[in-house]
Amino acid sequence: MKNKRRKQRLTLLVLRDAQQSVKQVHLSKPLMIAVPAVALLSISSLIVSMQIHSARTISQLEQELTLKSLESLKMEVTVTNKEEAIERLNKAIIQLSSEAAQTKTQMKRVKELELELKQFIQKHGSTGEEISSRSIDSNNHVGGEYIAVHENEMLHLAEETQDDFEAIQNLIKTMESHIPETLDQAVETQTRIEGNPTLWPTHSKRLTSSFGYRSDPFNGRSAYHAGIDIAGERGDPILAAGSGIVTTAERSNVRGNYIIIRHPNGLETWYMHLDSLGVTIGDQVEQGEQIGKMGTTGRSTGPHLHFQVVKSSQTVNPLQYVQ
Repeated sequence: MKNKRRKQRLTLLVLRDAQQSVKQVHLSKPLMIAVPAVALLSISSLIVSMQIHSARTISQLEQELTLKSLESLKMEVTVTNKEEAIERLNKAIIQLSSEAAQTKTQMKRVKELELELKQFIQKHGSTGEEISSRSIDSNNHVGGEYIAVHENEMLHLAEETQDDFEAIQNLIKTMESHIPETLDQAVETQTRIEGNPTLWPTHSKRLTSSFGYRSDPFNGRSAYHAGIDIAGERGDPILAAGSGIVTTAERSNVRGNYIIIRHPNGLETWYMHLDSLGVTIGDQVEQGEQIGKMGTTGRSTGPHLHFQVVKSSQTVNPLQYVQ
């Protein structure tokens, strides 16, 4: 039994220096097996622990990398959006600048038209200046080389656009103060022009008796003819030679059916021997408006219009006015 236990023990010889004796260490066989096993288990546990720690570290790094990638992507998207916004802003500034330039040109044209209107008023009022007329080319064919713009250039363009709008506002304010007066003058001039009895009062141009002294058609004696006679067909339209107000619309034994129109410039036009009357006293008539029909009423030898012009209560030659 004792020999069997000795067989289960192991002896380790520890060799030191040559001068020292050999030391013997007796270990049991189970202990010799247990020590490496424990060491192996410890090493295995350490390796497993290191692997778990490495896995956790790798997972954390992957998460951080994913977050950084997302942040980087967000930054790229933000930068892209900002660049797109800046590009849209640049396009808007360019469009606004173009519209401001067009508006400024149109406002200048309106200013020119106002000047032409004033010249027109002067021409038909007191002076005889010619009316100038200029047109703006509206050709919209465009093209050219693409040249990128920089931020400073866009800022400068925006400042110029603001200046253009300020100039337009000042121009509008000036026109707001001037145009009503100009329009009033234009209306007055138009009224004066249309009020002048310059329109031939019939479609017929056949003049049968002139203004002044003549031989009376009924008794052959010399007589003063206060107007002109225009022959035509019964029922032909009679037109107002100028705009004005009807002051007389009645019948007389000598004049027949007749109309008197008072014009803004103080002149009067008379229309006699009408077949019928188309207006009444107080009517406002426009130049060229039909006021009656040609006839042969009153002291007349046939269908015709006796047309006369009265200025300051004196008859004057109508051919000085009508064309």
